Amino acid sequence: MSAPNAALPQLRWPVILFDLDGTLANSLDLIVAAYGHAFLSVTGRVINGADALSWIGETLQQTFTREDPLHAAQLQDVYSAYFEQHADDVVSGYPGVPQLLADLAAAGAVTGVVTAKRRAGAVQTMRLAGLDDVTRLVGTMEDTATHKPDPEPLLAACAVLEADPSVCCYVGDAIYDIQAAHAAGMAGVAVTWGAGIEAELVAQNPVALCHDVDELRQTLLV
Repeated sequence: MSAPNAALPQLRWPVILFDLDGTLANSLDLIVAAYGHAFLSVTGRVINGADALSWIGETLQQTFTREDPLHAAQLQDVYSAYFEQHADDVVSGYPGVPQLLADLAAAGAVTGVVTAKRRAGAVQTMRLAGLDDVTRLVGTMEDTATHKPDPEPLLAACAVLEADPSVCCYVGDAIYDIQAAHAAGMAGVAVTWGAGIEAELVAQNPVALCHDVDELRQTLLV
């Protein structure tokens, strides 16, 4: 019997879940624009871009109910319509991410996307980011009653994949992602190319902080 090839990559976690916006998909500019359009159209309020970035990771319902409960439902509808209308021209993938997901699958990993987006927007975003063929959408806003930083979305995804949270990792760009991972009993890996502020991500004590896709690859494949 031949000896195993030591050069083959090994998985640090057999199940790897990912956030979508700002982690796998380059959609942040459109999200900020959609927030700005919704508030300006419905209430006349001008939104600061930094504020909009800080809301990424929450559901639209959470954000709009907190910011303007009187108009929350209308704001959600206007936001979603704007996003869906302009996504084809703006949303893209991050270089190297589809290949990383393909390599994880080749190494035997089970991967999935857990996002606070509505399902229709998540499906559209994954298509535009080139993710359809390399991973699976396993959790959206409609699938759970509570959302990040609550662990329920991640635990529900584990149930779908029949995975124990203790062998899972969640990769995200927002503090809510790392908080949800900790609450679910799984490892949290933070990436810095999305909406999060690096110092705030570090304060959440992720198991790794990755500044580019190569660093993420080195974290997930050892």
